[in-house]
Amino acid sequence: MIIHPTNQKKWSPRHETFVQEINNLFDLANDETDNIVDDYNSTTAGVQQLLQEAIQKNLRLRVVGGEWSFTKITATDGIVLNTKPLNISLKITDGSVQSAYAKTADDLYFSQCGVSVQELTDRLRKRKRSLMTSGASNGQTIAGALSTGTHGSAYKIGAIPEFVVGLHIIVSPTRHVWLERKSYPVVSDSFLQKIGAEPVRDDDLFKAALVSFGSFGFIHGVMIETVPLFLYETYRRRMPIDAVLEESMKTLDFTHLSLPFTNEDPYHFQVVINPYDLGEGAYVTTMYKRDYTDDYPRPSISPPGVAPGDDAPSFIGGLTQVIPAVVPMVVNALTRQQYPVFEKVFGTHGEIFSSTSFHGKLLSAAVSIPSDKVSDVISLLLAHNDTTGPFTGIFAFRYVKGTDATLGFTKFPKTCVLELDGIFSDKTTSFCTTFWDKLEAAGIPFAFHWGKMLDLTKTRLRTMYSSASVDAWIKARNTLMKDKNSLKLFTNDVMKQWGLDTILPTT
Repeated sequence: MIIHPTNQKKWSPRHETFVQEINNLFDLANDETDNIVDDYNSTTAGVQQLLQEAIQKNLRLRVVGGEWSFTKITATDGIVLNTKPLNISLKITDGSVQSAYAKTADDLYFSQCGVSVQELTDRLRKRKRSLMTSGASNGQTIAGALSTGTHGSAYKIGAIPEFVVGLHIIVSPTRHVWLERKSYPVVSDSFLQKIGAEPVRDDDLFKAALVSFGSFGFIHGVMIETVPLFLYETYRRRMPIDAVLEESMKTLDFTHLSLPFTNEDPYHFQVVINPYDLGEGAYVTTMYKRDYTDDYPRPSISPPGVAPGDDAPSFIGGLTQVIPAVVPMVVNALTRQQYPVFEKVFGTHGEIFSSTSFHGKLLSAAVSIPSDKVSDVISLLLAHNDTTGPFTGIFAFRYVKGTDATLGFTKFPKTCVLELDGIFSDKTTSFCTTFWDKLEAAGIPFAFHWGKMLDLTKTRLRTMYSSASVDAWIKARNTLMKDKNSLKLFTNDVMKQWGLDTILPTT
């Protein structure tokens, strides 16, 4: 394994939302021999050595990948490990799969932690396979996107954790485990022997580890389930913000909504509302799944850098600090230019969701809500903008099937994710935090996206997920990691603030 100390003393995420003082940042890379498995295993050993050294120096440690998270969930005052160069991925062979596995080896793909979602999409396409879904922006690594519950708007599929079926986690300087569900076994003894991992098959531990934001150890490898390569047929139209649209947004019943196809539900459904252009209606994006063929017109990326599946952060940072009086005019101009309507655009998952960058310094906040509360939330949000705004950005509504990850924020059976995307400023931050307070006061249940701006306390966390779920997550972390020093190593300040750092007495 190649370990390069940068001697860097400060670190910031890509969105520049904070600056964190650190002890050091190490760039990690695999050896480059003719044996990929040996290179992978060498990295496992190298990471374990780094963990041991950090414990000996009484330093805490955190792992970063695409540096996509907006908050200090990924931050530490100790050692930061850059995993972006750890980008091995492999097709799984029949001999690596348990006979009890419900599908086939062709459905599986193994990715090292540093592979970006976009890289993963590109590699799968070469094998005529595809991800089921992903976020709109795909610069995150697979481990980071998983660990924060990154989602798209494939409302019958769910978020990224829903297609992950196995995790290789380095939990201490002396242990690394292969974690999967007992109820859904995947890998064979042969696979485990190749990577030298201790098998742990436990549904509760697996569900807790899925969304664990770097606190269950070093996620070295991720096993995902894929689907045959397919095409999207995509549309974006303006539609009146009326009772018909709101009913569809609440129920995901599109019977009365004027969509491109009246006898077929979309695979992907999302709505964007520009609060300064309500008279022209909402932007409604629908995508339909089609069998793959090589004979299709490739989607144009227009405006430059903005693809059909991109979300607001891909362009909203183009706004600058503007005086309140001109906010509506500036937001309208940018949205019309950068977020156009379109008809019948085809593309693979990687072509439709192709963003790996953003423009400008921006803020993105998101909360999940039950979809049946959407009308109440729209009314509350627009009223809040009238009294507390103007918000320098737009509002988006995306839909996800509920997750079974213990602290997965897409927790409602029919989850709507409300996204507030705007420029990064004190006023924008205050707009969001006061809106969360209004949701709470109105009795509307919600949960924060772990990778975006949030305002979380111990009490609010337990209200969102229940004390039983929080306690189950803490117990799972202790059970899996076992070692007290390793638990401390992978704890950071926000975990302490949220009450997730508890070390349980050993029995």
